[in-house]
Amino acid sequence: MSPVPPLHLPDEDPVLRMVPMPADANFHGDVFGGWIMAQVDIGGAIRAARRANGRVATVAVNSFVFKEPVFVGDVVSIYARILRTGRTSVTVDVAAYAERSGSMGEVVKVTEATVVYVATGADRLPRPLPPLPDADPALDAASNAAPDAARDAAQATPGDHG
Repeated sequence: MSPVPPLHLPDEDPVLRMVPMPADANFHGDVFGGWIMAQVDIGGAIRAARRANGRVATVAVNSFVFKEPVFVGDVVSIYARILRTGRTSVTVDVAAYAERSGSMGEVVKVTEATVVYVATGADRLPRPLPPLPDADPALDAASNAAPDAARDAAQATPGDHG
């Protein structure tokens, strides 16, 4: 069996990068899953808010997989890309990588998630996404390619979007 090639960080800029501290971990030094989930949600929301040109709220977590543990002192990088948009929603693929503290550049993919956000107005109710500027297709990989997955969730709980 051949050795697994070393993993590297993606060639794009992360939307978020941070280092977990002892308060973010249990007494064994393993970072709490909830802390990782919060960072993934923040990173996904940054990407979604850029596309929505304003406020967004988390309405669904379609998948969330913890692949490897995160330890105190790891440098955690969050990468996010838009999978699809609806009338008011933005579905974001989020990946988290850890550069191990004290290692010689070891990188591991620690988390994968798919999160749905809905654009909201000042009244915190769903609002349509603005049209894309012609020059920035990177903000919307599949504009209007899928039905609005968040619409039903948003209508089921008006005013309570995360």
